[in-house]
Amino acid sequence: MLGSPSPVISLDSLNPPQREAVLHDTGPLVVFAGAGSGKTRVITFRIARLIEEGHVRPYRILAVTFTNKAAGEMKERLRGLVGPLADDLWVGTFHAICARLLRLHGALLGLSSSFTIYDDADQQAMVKRILKELEIDEKRYPPKAIAGRINREKQDVRGPREMVGDDPASRIAKEVYAIYEERMRSANALDFGDLIYRMVLGLEENETFRELVAGRFDHVLVDEFQDTNHAQFRVVRALAAGHRNICVVGDDDQSIYGWRGADRRNILDFRHTFPEAAVVKLEQNYRSTGRILRAANEIISRAYDREPKRLFTENPEGQKIVVVATQDERDEAALVVRSVHELRRAGVPLSEIAIFYRVHAQSRVVEEALRRENLPYRVIGGQRFYERTEVKDVLAYLRILVNPGDDVSLLRIINKPARGIGKTTIDRLVAMANEANAPVLETLSRALDANRFSGAAAKKLREFVTLVDELQEIAATRGLGELGRELIEKTGYRAMLEQDDSPESDARLQVLGELIGSFMLFERDNPDVSLADYLESITLDTTSEEDAGEDRLTLMTVHAAKGLEFKTVLVLGMEEEGFPYRGLNPWDDPEELEEERRLAYVAITRAEERLVLSYARTRTVFGQMKLRIPSRFLAELPPDDVIRLGEPQRPQGAYRPPTQAEVRPPPPPVDYDGVDYPADGMIRPGMAVRHKVFGQGRVVDVREGFPPKVTVEFRSVGRKTLVASYLEPA
Repeated sequence: MLGSPSPVISLDSLNPPQREAVLHDTGPLVVFAGAGSGKTRVITFRIARLIEEGHVRPYRILAVTFTNKAAGEMKERLRGLVGPLADDLWVGTFHAICARLLRLHGALLGLSSSFTIYDDADQQAMVKRILKELEIDEKRYPPKAIAGRINREKQDVRGPREMVGDDPASRIAKEVYAIYEERMRSANALDFGDLIYRMVLGLEENETFRELVAGRFDHVLVDEFQDTNHAQFRVVRALAAGHRNICVVGDDDQSIYGWRGADRRNILDFRHTFPEAAVVKLEQNYRSTGRILRAANEIISRAYDREPKRLFTENPEGQKIVVVATQDERDEAALVVRSVHELRRAGVPLSEIAIFYRVHAQSRVVEEALRRENLPYRVIGGQRFYERTEVKDVLAYLRILVNPGDDVSLLRIINKPARGIGKTTIDRLVAMANEANAPVLETLSRALDANRFSGAAAKKLREFVTLVDELQEIAATRGLGELGRELIEKTGYRAMLEQDDSPESDARLQVLGELIGSFMLFERDNPDVSLADYLESITLDTTSEEDAGEDRLTLMTVHAAKGLEFKTVLVLGMEEEGFPYRGLNPWDDPEELEEERRLAYVAITRAEERLVLSYARTRTVFGQMKLRIPSRFLAELPPDDVIRLGEPQRPQGAYRPPTQAEVRPPPPPVDYDGVDYPADGMIRPGMAVRHKVFGQGRVVDVREGFPPKVTVEFRSVGRKTLVASYLEPA
């Protein structure tokens, strides 16, 4: 016995599979832990048992997870099981553990123990300096994109010499990567990717380093193993190669981070690396009702290439899942408000209610509706819509069109996107404005007329003044929505984000599209108001006092919701090209569609008691109203466990979009916000539609499928068959 753990560990609270995983003796073990099945409990009890009954010294046990929060929670649980012995355990994230080991033994790899760790901003600043030295155009090859490429290469354990690709972008990235590595060595610095990359190289190529590092541990345990990337897998494999006492816990059905390098093959192929591995499946769910779990099982059972498992529970059947068809995103936001008020009246605290959406941009209309109703909320994993950088930037442009004397807004965007107006030039301009006691924009125009700037600075400043003049002319002659579209084009904001080509930039483009959609809706609802009126309404709406209490709704993307649970969950935007997400083009890439399916599974399994899924029949995208189709995932829900509201009645049996033969004569149309639209929201023959290229036409045929196809007789080009979501109501 290695001390006096307190309290004494009892396994009575574990179910048979949990107990089997905890009692596994030595050798490799893979635990497939379904959602809500108590995986953290298994890891902590297993560690406690190794100490108490296996007589393993705590400092010889390594437990790795992915977030500081998860590591902290694991340590707290272990303190409750083994008392002060928990302080001697190695528990932490991959990056923290690798940093600690490299400081201890990095001298064998040529690293000083005092190395600096560069964050993303530091890394991009280094890349930017290298691009400048090489005289490479940053607009064509953005530093953020080059840094991202370097990070991906390190995730795949490739240095500059091992990089593949002979296209111009790859050649430049390779050249920058080589210089970057030299500069990092000179600076005695490592970036986040280096912490794992250098550890892999050390463990695989330096025998002395491997003996010292891997020899520290007798047992290695890894949580959320489905989220590991290639480099992390190689670290784990090398650490356990000698003793082979490795326990990995995860769920391939909850692998939703492929876009950032996670590889679910690591858990699915674990038995190929460790053929003698024992396998335990945790399928009993302690979180959700029976109906919610049946829905989750139906969604995920259609995934291919997965470890077979089916969640079950001893919890009650619970309430039926509610699927709601709404007219548009504002009607969907109104659904949220109505639902929250109803739940509140029933005594449900706001903190037990969560609103999920696929992308951050979808929060805007919901946030506005909640503020109007004085319903307090918090946004997890992202900023409130009007606090996002890209939204503030666009609003700053609009403010200087209304008030050219707004120096704060002008200085925010004078070099955003980057247009070659440097800090020295801006500082000089501000000093001139202060001396003249005049606004900066007015001072700039006078200074250019007086030739007080010369060379490249004068050219860039004149281009900026011309841009502002052009935008002011558009603001004076065109609508707010058109102004917004022109603004992001003429300023180069859209081009900047498209060139970056990263998931973050895609999300920011979605946010800008939603912002322009809000311009269009405001203009439609308030046809006689000005740009100044719009800005005033936004300012007043977003500066209202928040409820000081802790009882708030939670808003977040489904990605941010992983690992959390709520009594009531509302998932918005359940539409084709929305969820599954259109930006991933899932119809061309089956693996991306599979990840969307797993994401839907994660969304459903966050709910404990109530689940509401909604979709809109039309949605405004970049200022254009688009017809929407219910998500394929809604068609896969078990009919007996679902109540459908706002949808036409379906024949008995599995729910699916109706074929043409099943479509009944349309009911009288309803006038909704000036658009004639069938009352049940279904596209059907005879319906008038519009396409942005082919113009107006009439629907001839509707073909079932994912995505649905529509044949339209256009006035200009005759018959065309198109994806339904490319059409707008005429």
